[in-house]
Amino acid sequence: MATWISMSEACQQLGVRQQTVYAYVSRGKLEVMPDPADTRRSLYRAEDVATLAKRKQDGRKHETVATNTLFGAEPSVPTALCAFFRGRPIYRGQDVVTLARTATLEDVAGLLWGATQDVDFSSPGAGDASPPGRVAAFTALARLAATGHSTRGRTTRVLHDEAQQLVAQVADAFGARPGAAGPLHLRFAQGWNLPVAVGELMRTALVLLADHELTSSAFAARIAASTGASLPASLLAGLATLSGPLHGDASGRVQALFDEVERQGEDRVVDHYLSAALPLAGFGHHLYPDGDPRAAALLSLFEPPEVIGRFIQQVARLTGLQPNIDAALAALVARYRLPADAAFGLFATARSVGLLAHGMEQLAVAQVIRPRGRYIGPLPDAVAPR
Repeated sequence: MATWISMSEACQQLGVRQQTVYAYVSRGKLEVMPDPADTRRSLYRAEDVATLAKRKQDGRKHETVATNTLFGAEPSVPTALCAFFRGRPIYRGQDVVTLARTATLEDVAGLLWGATQDVDFSSPGAGDASPPGRVAAFTALARLAATGHSTRGRTTRVLHDEAQQLVAQVADAFGARPGAAGPLHLRFAQGWNLPVAVGELMRTALVLLADHELTSSAFAARIAASTGASLPASLLAGLATLSGPLHGDASGRVQALFDEVERQGEDRVVDHYLSAALPLAGFGHHLYPDGDPRAAALLSLFEPPEVIGRFIQQVARLTGLQPNIDAALAALVARYRLPADAAFGLFATARSVGLLAHGMEQLAVAQVIRPRGRYIGPLPDAVAPR
């Protein structure tokens, strides 16, 4: 019969931090279950912990360490921007959920960038006439990347000025009202013809989404920045990576799921997915086995459409998985009938702040990021004797 231990016992036996235990869980190396005595906590299979501890004691080959570093078991890039503390994300030591109650994206940019002056995402309104959306955003960034100046040899103040202009241009491309004064969430509300109250909800979402430690997109932005590429090039590298459906565009998969729910009803959709063992987009997060606190913070501020609210409750009850930030963002889009690409637009705009922060932080390391490949292909034919 399996035995179960607490997070603190698992960390002690393995000699690792909590986020590493979460990584083991997400990769199927460590089984987890809710603590019957306190459902807010989790218990970990003692036998799995012992196996992992033995592997550590036996020593690991160089290529195993390198592979784990690349695929997230042991992050090795030093950063002072974002981390996880007691199951919650923090920006430079400040709890993100607490920040999201009152802060604007401009406030968070100043914090993450270490800016010495107020950040301003207002726009001069000189963008092109392309229809709002990701095509306009990526086209604008590609044009700037093709002509941008290297980040090397430029002062921090100049880079901050360029960074805030880039965020403003991304926001404009997704439909924020150009030429308007005021914080970015209100420019979005004006551009999408929404009341100020919905703008406040978007303010919360933007703050919650600004960064999330060393994600795939943050790593891509850092790689580009390490080569001396321009800020728009580094941002474009990060946003291109963010656009994947397994990363920043995951809310698109949730929106498709919610569309099914609104057409067919929650009972039919839940029965179909669970009977076929299909994954439910937007539920569960490997870093938050007890629930994504960002999603909980956003969903506490509004009521999703009734059928979607019932669906979320039913999935949580039947699977034990709580909605993540992608589900919360998709619910916000459904509740207020935001533009079709609004979820990705908000995510991309907010995360631009974090991607630029990672790019500028990487400049302090005067070394190009260059992982080594471990060749596993065929060897060449033997060289014929002369």
